Amino acid sequence: MPVDYEINAHKYWNDFYKIHENGFFKDRHWLFTEFPELAPGQNQNHLENLLSENERSEVPERRRSEDGPGIKTAQRKCPSDSLGHEAPTAPVEENVTQRLSHLGICADEFPGSSATCRILEVGCGVGNTVFPILQTNNDPGLFVYCCDFSSTAIELVQTHSAYDPCRCFAFVHDLCDEDQTYPVPTDSLDIIILIFVLSAVVPDKMQKAISRLSRLLKPGGLMLLRDYGRHDMAQLRFKKGQCLSENFYVRGDGTRVYFFTQDELDTLFTTAGLEKVQNLVDRRLQVNRGKQLTMYRVWIQCKYRKPPLSRAG
Repeated sequence: MPVDYEINAHKYWNDFYKIHENGFFKDRHWLFTEFPELAPGQNQNHLENLLSENERSEVPERRRSEDGPGIKTAQRKCPSDSLGHEAPTAPVEENVTQRLSHLGICADEFPGSSATCRILEVGCGVGNTVFPILQTNNDPGLFVYCCDFSSTAIELVQTHSAYDPCRCFAFVHDLCDEDQTYPVPTDSLDIIILIFVLSAVVPDKMQKAISRLSRLLKPGGLMLLRDYGRHDMAQLRFKKGQCLSENFYVRGDGTRVYFFTQDELDTLFTTAGLEKVQNLVDRRLQVNRGKQLTMYRVWIQCKYRKPPLSRAG
C-alpha cells in the first residue's frame, strides 16, 4: 500500500486541488512577519549584502545587480520573450522541458534572466504564497518562480487574475525526480521557499531534493522553510492504520505528511552545504470557538544560507 501512495501521489494531489481549488488554504500574509527577507525593500538589501561579502568582481556578469536603478542593463521582457515562445500554457510539462534544452546552450536565456532578485517557491499549490509576494513587493527587478507536483494546481495559478508572466513563471515539477531539470541555472536564485511541502516527500528522498535545490542558490542565498513539527496536533490525531513509517502518515485523501524534529532538518540542510541562520520550534495554542476545540500546534521554522564565495571554496 505505501508503494501505491508513492506511485499515485500526483493523482492524490490533483484530486485534492480539483475538489478544493483555491478555497482550502488562505493567503499567507504572515510570511512577511516570519520571513522579512520577502518583504518589499528587503530583497535589494539582501543583494547588496551579498555582493559586499562575495567581492563584486567575483560575481558573474549575468548575475550582477550593482548597476543600480538609474542604469539600464538588459531590456526587461516577459519570460516567454526571452526564449522566443509565447506565455506558458498547458501542458506545462512539455513547455518547460522544451525550454530547458536551451539552458545547455546559453545560460543567459531562461525565464527571469534579466531580474536582479529571483525567488523560487517549491510546492506553491494555488499561489497562497506567490501572489502575496507579487502583490506586496513591486520591485521591478523581482522575478518569482513557482512549481508544484500537481498540474491542476499550476493551471489554477496560471489562470489567476494576479498571474503576470512578466514577473512570474509557474511550472509543474516533481522535486524528487532527479531526471527533471529546473528552468534556472545553478547559482541563480536569491531565495528558495519551502512552506509545508518537504513533509509531503518520502523521508528517504528528502536529502537529494534539498541538495539539488541548494545548488540553485547564489552564494549567500537563503532557503526558507516552515513545516510540521514532531507531536503536532495533526500527528497525534492520526489513527494506527494511517502510519506508513516512523512519523510519516497518510491522510484520508491519500496525501502524506511527515513530522520533523529540529535536528532532522538541520542535518538535511547542513549535509546540502548550507549554514544555519535560524532553526526554531513554534508552539501555538489555537482555539476554534465555533467548534469549541483547543488545538496545540507545533511547527518548525528554518533559515539556512549558502556560504558566500569567500568561504564556499
